[in-house]
Amino acid sequence: MSQRLLRGQPLGSASQVARMALHAMLVLGVVVVVAMGGNLALRAIDLNPQPQVKAKDPATPSGEVIARRAGGASGALVICGGGMLPDAVRDRFFELAGGPKARIVVIPTASPNADRPSAVRVLEIWKRRGAASVRMLHTRSPERANAADFVQPLREATGVWIGGGDQVLLSKAYVGTEVERQLKAVLDRGGVVGGTSAGAAIMTRVMIANGRTKAHLSQGFDFLPGAVVDQHFLRRNRMERLLGVLSSHPELIGLGIDEQTALVVEVREHHLSVIGNSYVVACVPDKENRHPRFQFLKPGDQTDLVLLKAPTVTAVAAQDL
Repeated sequence: MSQRLLRGQPLGSASQVARMALHAMLVLGVVVVVAMGGNLALRAIDLNPQPQVKAKDPATPSGEVIARRAGGASGALVICGGGMLPDAVRDRFFELAGGPKARIVVIPTASPNADRPSAVRVLEIWKRRGAASVRMLHTRSPERANAADFVQPLREATGVWIGGGDQVLLSKAYVGTEVERQLKAVLDRGGVVGGTSAGAAIMTRVMIANGRTKAHLSQGFDFLPGAVVDQHFLRRNRMERLLGVLSSHPELIGLGIDEQTALVVEVREHHLSVIGNSYVVACVPDKENRHPRFQFLKPGDQTDLVLLKAPTVTAVAAQDL
């Protein structure tokens, strides 16, 4: 990957980090903040990095971490930042859903085209992988989303995939309904819920609805308590937007997920792993300091929410180190 370093004075505030990052993004494409010689620097990264080799886990020859489902009561989230998803992301979701035994439900409601007959095409990707069953679930009506016959496919599902589009459409149709409760039940019995773009944003109760640099908030699902998700993160220069959310919600960890990348969350343990072609940026408010800390997670990296909240020498603070 070709890289250039922009060295400078220590950055004194999160807003300065955001402004400098946004400026550099316009010039170079995309930047990340890294610690260099005791100061902060901005590093340009390739917008189309080559697929990275997964770190090998001695317990799993494939190098992939299988969700720990103690007692069958803990499932997984596959939270994708949008864009063209690598096969590794789809393969992980399919594996967690049960492979050839998977019973998958696809929710295309975030798309304005979900009402068209052609919407059934979204099922093909999972049918081609050989799932035991693939069904579509869609409505614009919260009343319909509470109907027993409507949610029946979710009662039988081992995996649910939520497509991209406008997360507000998902929120209006499903938050607080039986659909949300049955999605939680999928996780409780050891299944997987995945989503990309809008389907990623809806995963947390505090949901970024829209807004270019200043986020407009709404309500999403409460599948990852203590966090807020932003997507298309580096590609669309959304650092400033996420920092604004954390300034009003310092109790949350911000998870900025770039395109072609997914964060896999084992729900019970809050264990996190990254797969795909780019980065996940964890933005952690610091009670001892008014500046948040940033940690950049590349494909193959693993951590958990407890470790992210604890100050570490590998975390990058938005100030002079």
